[in-house]
Amino acid sequence: MPESLTFAPTSDPRRVRAPDGRVLSVPEGWVLLPPGDAGLTRRVKAAGPTWTVVEKVGRKLFSRGVWAPEPHILQAKAALDAERATPAYARKLAAGRDRRAREQEQYEVDFANSVLRFLAFSPAWLAHAKKLAVLVSAHATPVGSGTVARTERIPVERRAEAAVIAWMRHQTTQYDDMSIARVKGARREVRRELAEISRAVLDLHRRDVPHGPSACPLCTALARVGAGTPQP
Repeated sequence: MPESLTFAPTSDPRRVRAPDGRVLSVPEGWVLLPPGDAGLTRRVKAAGPTWTVVEKVGRKLFSRGVWAPEPHILQAKAALDAERATPAYARKLAAGRDRRAREQEQYEVDFANSVLRFLAFSPAWLAHAKKLAVLVSAHATPVGSGTVARTERIPVERRAEAAVIAWMRHQTTQYDDMSIARVKGARREVRRELAEISRAVLDLHRRDVPHGPSACPLCTALARVGAGTPQP
């Protein structure tokens, strides 16, 4: 009996490549369950042997579906459709949405406060700090944004710092219009240099020393965004 294994795709839709390089044909009577329905996929995998097809693009892995006996897929789908049609399931979905909305709202507040702590602006520039914290949080925290604020691999304090530097890079420098050589490490070096400049600009606002807002890239950016210019 075929085992539950993971393969890479090939140019032939009914043939897959094993980790050891062998190319195998999909068993007769098996059909491909497309990705996208995690609940159905879990049930199909629990019902018996499956072949999961995963493709590596760059450094990321993408599911291309799961091969399984057609009866298993049909039975799992029928059972799941019946369950999803019940009032209890609708209430469960609604409760889940409400819970996630509350968690997201709380995270936005917590993240904005983390940004404020990182900024540590002097009282003279506190209004700027509050505005910047709101802007950075609104840009970085949405679910699915793919920003550093959504990762759990680093502490929230470091996420806040990275999010501020990223916002500064796009809003107070010419980074988006730069022509950067397609050389390994070149973009990373440019970002490092711009981050140093951004940190110096932030330091200006950590001291009770006045400076001309019109000559300050941060003050200019905050005024521009406040006037209605959208963020990237």
